Amino acid sequence: MSSVEAPFEVLICHGSYHTPEPYQPFIEALQVQGVKVHCPQLPTSDLTKLNVGDPANPGYDNPPPTQGHPQPADDAVVLRQVLKHVIAQGKYVVVLGHSSGGFVAAYITEPEVQAKVRKSKGQSGGVIGLFFQCALMVPPDESVHTFFQPKDGSQPIIPPYIVVHKHGFFGLLSTKDAKTLFFNGLDDDLATKYEKTMTASPVFTTVLKHDPYADIPCAYLICEQDQALPSAYQEYMVQLQSQRPGVDMTVYRAPSGHSPQLSWTKGLVKTVMEFGHKALLMV
Repeated sequence: MSSVEAPFEVLICHGSYHTPEPYQPFIEALQVQGVKVHCPQLPTSDLTKLNVGDPANPGYDNPPPTQGHPQPADDAVVLRQVLKHVIAQGKYVVVLGHSSGGFVAAYITEPEVQAKVRKSKGQSGGVIGLFFQCALMVPPDESVHTFFQPKDGSQPIIPPYIVVHKHGFFGLLSTKDAKTLFFNGLDDDLATKYEKTMTASPVFTTVLKHDPYADIPCAYLICEQDQALPSAYQEYMVQLQSQRPGVDMTVYRAPSGHSPQLSWTKGLVKTVMEFGHKALLMV
C-alpha cells in the first residue's frame, strides 16, 4: 500500500460465476497507488448459497431452494453494507462493475449515496462515479434477463459460454470454455488456474428502478478482444445510454479480453485512477 492515500476508494462488483480471486492482482495494483479496495463475494455466485450440495463437488442440477436462488437484489444487500460503511466515514467511492456486475453497480448507486446529492445536504463522501468494465449496462425498468432475451417469446438466446442445467432458466447456469472465452490473453497456466475458480449463477430477474446513468459521471471500458461479451455489443450499450440527454459517459478502450483486471492490469489501474480523479472534480 502506498504511503499516500488516494482521495477515493473503489468498490468492485464482480461478474457472474466469479469469486474475488480473479480480481486480486488488480486489487493489489490499486493498493500500490494508495487506493483502498473492496470486493466482497456476492451471493449470486457463492456456491454455499446456491443449493449445490458440496461446493467442492457441486450439483448444478439440484432444484432451486424454496425461496429461490439469490438475485442481484441480494448482492445489493452485501454491497450496500460496504458502501454505507465507507460513506459514513466521509469517503468518496468509485463503483466498478465487471461483466454482469455492471447491473448491480448501477442498482446500488441510488441518489442517497451519490456524492453530489449528499453534498447538497451538507454531507461528505459518496459515490463519485460508475465505472463499467466490459460490463452489462441495463436500461432503467429492465432486468438483465429482459434486456438480453427476446421480448416476442421466441427462442431464448444462450451465449456460447453458458451451460443450462436441469431446471433451465429456473435453475442454475454454469460456464464452459472459460479459459478461452473469459480469460483469453493470459498464458495457458494462468487461464487454467482462473477457469477453475468459476462457479454458477441463476438467471437475473431483479429490475433496475432508477436511472444512475443520467445522475452521475459514468465510464465504460470497451474490451476489444472480448470473447464473452463481444465489443460490438459493448459499443451498442454505450451508444444506447450516451445518446440520452444528461448522460455523461467517458469511453475508454483496452486491447484486452473479458478479464482486463488480469491481462491488462496496469492499463486498467491507470484508467480507473484517471476516471476517479476526473469524477472527483465534478462533485
